[in-house]
Amino acid sequence: MIDAATIHRCADPGLKPAIVEKFIRAVGAPDPLAVTVRTGNRVILVTPPKTPDDAMELIRRYVGQAMVRVGVTQYPAGLGATKVAELKPDLVDACTNIRIGTALFGKVHRIVTTWYGTEIDEAFGAAIDAWKTGYFDGKYVFDEPDPGSLPASTRASDPRDKAAAEAASPERGPADGTQRAKEPDDPNKAGTRIDLTGIGVGKPK
Repeated sequence: MIDAATIHRCADPGLKPAIVEKFIRAVGAPDPLAVTVRTGNRVILVTPPKTPDDAMELIRRYVGQAMVRVGVTQYPAGLGATKVAELKPDLVDACTNIRIGTALFGKVHRIVTTWYGTEIDEAFGAAIDAWKTGYFDGKYVFDEPDPGSLPASTRASDPRDKAAAEAASPERGPADGTQRAKEPDDPNKAGTRIDLTGIGVGKPK
């Protein structure tokens, strides 16, 4: 299990410590070598890796073919890479994984919170859902631009702001009552942009 001191030492400083704690509690894996492989709604059972080399072999076997999440923060493996060779072992280094995972979640959280217009529990919950699926508001959230620092209005605590945000939540649709389109469920887009042409996919051990 990763201790709190390591989490706070390694987390991206741009994300509030309270948000870091909630994020790790919501999605964190106790094993830095944890690799989760999904295709659609199905989890592919794999032999848990015992070494960083085992973990990287597993990641390279499935990335580009399924949704592969890695390490303490269950970071989307392959994000931003164009070749398998670009995948680095530091993905399964606890501190590095926490650093890049919290940095990426920070962007997701800002995107979602800006959409809601205020920092409320619903916005955080939607950000966690976006992290797990890779989608928010019908878009692949990891590729969306970072809105930067939240405007002052998003920090308001006026109950009327919360009511307006709840009325416009993804589950309930926009405030005008129209139904939001369901976010696409495309596992091959969730966390990778790898071209695996010519590379065979082996069976899990």
